[in-house]
Amino acid sequence: MRSDQIKKGVERAPNRALLFATGITREELKKPLIGVATSFTDLIPGHIGMRDLERFIEKGVHAGGGFSFLFGIPGICDGIAMGHRGMHYSLPSRELIADMVETVAMANSLDGLVLLTNCDKITPGMLMAAARVDVPTIVVTAGPMISGRLGTERQNLVSGTFEAVGRYRRGDINDAELCALEECACPGPGACQGLYTANTMACVTETLGMSLPGCATALAVSSKKRRIAYDSGMTIVELVKKDITPRKIMTKAAFDNAIRVDMALGGSTNTCLHIPAIAHEAGITITLDTIDRLSKDTPHITDLLPAGKYYMEDLDMAGGIPAVLNRLQKKLQDNPTVSGVKIKKIAKDAKVFSDEIIRSMDKAYHEEGGIAVLKGNIAPDGSVIKQTAVSAKMMKFTGKAKCFDSEEDAMKAILGGKIVSGDVVVIRYEGPKGGPGMREMLSPTAAIVGMGLADSVALITDGRFSGGTQGPCIGHISPEAMEGGPIGLVRDGDRITIDIPARKLQLEVSAAELKKRAKTWKAPEPKIKTGWLARYSKNVTSASTGGVMKS
Repeated sequence: MRSDQIKKGVERAPNRALLFATGITREELKKPLIGVATSFTDLIPGHIGMRDLERFIEKGVHAGGGFSFLFGIPGICDGIAMGHRGMHYSLPSRELIADMVETVAMANSLDGLVLLTNCDKITPGMLMAAARVDVPTIVVTAGPMISGRLGTERQNLVSGTFEAVGRYRRGDINDAELCALEECACPGPGACQGLYTANTMACVTETLGMSLPGCATALAVSSKKRRIAYDSGMTIVELVKKDITPRKIMTKAAFDNAIRVDMALGGSTNTCLHIPAIAHEAGITITLDTIDRLSKDTPHITDLLPAGKYYMEDLDMAGGIPAVLNRLQKKLQDNPTVSGVKIKKIAKDAKVFSDEIIRSMDKAYHEEGGIAVLKGNIAPDGSVIKQTAVSAKMMKFTGKAKCFDSEEDAMKAILGGKIVSGDVVVIRYEGPKGGPGMREMLSPTAAIVGMGLADSVALITDGRFSGGTQGPCIGHISPEAMEGGPIGLVRDGDRITIDIPARKLQLEVSAAELKKRAKTWKAPEPKIKTGWLARYSKNVTSASTGGVMKS
């Protein structure tokens, strides 16, 4: 066992003495040592229920013949961090999380890992660490939140609060109605109720084979989730005994399958950052072109929030990810999973309990998958849009640019009524380097929807969007403005053409004029010059490559 290097031999007497100080017995010391990386915190709804799941993971580990050690991992809720300085820290926290899991696992020679996670950057950060360390690992995502209720009407975070801000500004709802929505939209533990980034990454994790079947959609408040946590604790001991490591599971085939499921569900554009970053740690190259190619060949078969009407609880009731795999089984490549059952067997044996919530491929909601990659003179290295969340009217659009050098300035203009039909809102210097941290911009996109402009206004940015974004919102424009990308050369009044079916994003300005503008362009002063974010901005790579840190 890997842990033998800290617990066997005369020279390890000091190591054993320190381990005995933790309360472990000599007999238990002979067993596999399993680290349980828990991201429990009182600060995040998606993580407040983890104390309960920790207990069931521990029970499973000990029942399986291992000995568990819990250690803490920090977490950030993008919804709470959004709209202020805190959002600068969200994407960078992914790198810190990966480094922390690696550090604890290697420093303590752990035999295996159970990664207890849920929200946006925590899940990909933990998966990056799993691929990097390559110690037997299983992931437990803590589950989706149940829907909120206002009377008999179901509510969720995005339409119930973010979009409500725009409705309030328009005068559609009053103070009392806004307060009522605030208090009922998020009724308890779990990741926000739709296919936003947290739940998208849970679905990706299960499809990669790193979670047990059913884990992604089992609700945070359910006994089903407790049983999955217990079974995961049991399973990790078996993985250690058989030396089944993440790189044996997270193969190229697994990533292709995960992208297909993501596209079929209509998941968050943030996976265009996270999937390439996880693959990078596994020694596999996934590009934006890979994602776009698979999206073109994968029908969109669910109608989940934010653009659709169904909730994660509905997807779970309809059969969860195994049922989605069942629909897609002809397009899947076979691959092992932590359960010991191969992905095609899981797909074949799954049952679909609703032909409407999870449609067959020949009756798909859209012929193509959720994400499209657009390129053009404003985004030579690519940009991403959730095309299944765009109305037919806005699949092709030309408008006049209104440029802002920060999210805050754009938000003031939107809520101040300065954005009108026919505009293309351009938000720049918000990329990985320029942000720094590539802030998520659900507030401006939701405000556009809430103010009734979703079918007449587009938004483009070198920043990123929440999984809750809908409408013609294009993010991840690469190269970013801070690196001298063409988005930094756009001026108010320039015409911008968006053609999603043709995968085009074009600034209607001549090459000669752009070359002239480039000669006078000068990078602005960094927004943050001290601390961790200053170091991050100097070492982070482009969004088109997953925004990973340079080695």
